[in-house]
Amino acid sequence: MGLLGRIRNRDKQAAAQDGVDAAIERLLALHPQLRLARHGRKRLVPAVATSFAHVRALVDAVPAAREASAAAWDGDPYIHAWFAGPDDVALRISRSADLRAFFAANGDAPEAYAVLGMALTERHVLGARMEGETMRRDVPQTTLSFSDHQVRICGRSDAELREKIVRRLLDELALAGLARGAVDKSRRAVLERERALLKTRLQLLERQGQGIGSVIGGDVASEPGELARLHAQVEENARDLAGIGLREDALERELEHVRAVFAQPGRHLSVSTRRVILDRMNVVIEAGTPADTSMSELELRIARLPTLPPRMRAFSLVRFARASLLPEKSVFEDAEQLLSSGLWS
Repeated sequence: MGLLGRIRNRDKQAAAQDGVDAAIERLLALHPQLRLARHGRKRLVPAVATSFAHVRALVDAVPAAREASAAAWDGDPYIHAWFAGPDDVALRISRSADLRAFFAANGDAPEAYAVLGMALTERHVLGARMEGETMRRDVPQTTLSFSDHQVRICGRSDAELREKIVRRLLDELALAGLARGAVDKSRRAVLERERALLKTRLQLLERQGQGIGSVIGGDVASEPGELARLHAQVEENARDLAGIGLREDALERELEHVRAVFAQPGRHLSVSTRRVILDRMNVVIEAGTPADTSMSELELRIARLPTLPPRMRAFSLVRFARASLLPEKSVFEDAEQLLSSGLWS
């Protein structure tokens, strides 16, 4: 490796370390108590570094931003597939409050680089298809549709946008780890309430066996197996609580939940590529079908988000011009028309 290569490699390593340090600081800002865990930062560094490398690779592999405009709708098969018509592009993207906030804060930016996320729906329907000179009807077909278009992250350039995506995804992993810690705490609270109720019930039944019921009958404790069943439930509850651990160790367990998520980012956050051939109506064309000008082969990026439960979203980087941004009033009026006509997706 030459001098220039070594310098670039050193700069890349320094940038990665800065990214790891920043991600840990954002995590600790979300949950300051984690600073009190034993060797917390030291234990987090290797796991967060693993996630940083994973996320960086995912983001770097995403294709360059596509122009999102009415003009691109007819010529770009991706824009054509994602939006119902040329006017639909600006209408849906202009609904984004984050995009409007970006343009308001960056008055000199002629365009915004953004992440466009969409829900992808696959339907199996019956349609018509030409086979030679014969029109066949009731042919099983698969169609793809895209809805819930959302723009949440914006940047002035491709590079700036990708850096923001890396930070946002690392924060998502941190939240996923904290959520698992919250579930742990919630389960402990439920088990402790259950234990209190079981012990109260057990005490009442045992006392009944010592009172008037033990003389004249009719006490619940005399029912076969009732006390034994309650004792077994109390013991099971105690085992469940022991499995969660001592309350004093709760902070250590929360840190471990977060560390475990960062250590295995692929289990919580992944991007897959789906290759499809679509016609102009978003009907999936089977491989081997003779190609014509109405067909386009697309590579769709599908992200698995670390939410509870996990969600799948199609996404792409796009460029959207400030001049294409519709006035808020216009967006609101168009939305009302869609609602009144029943076409809202």
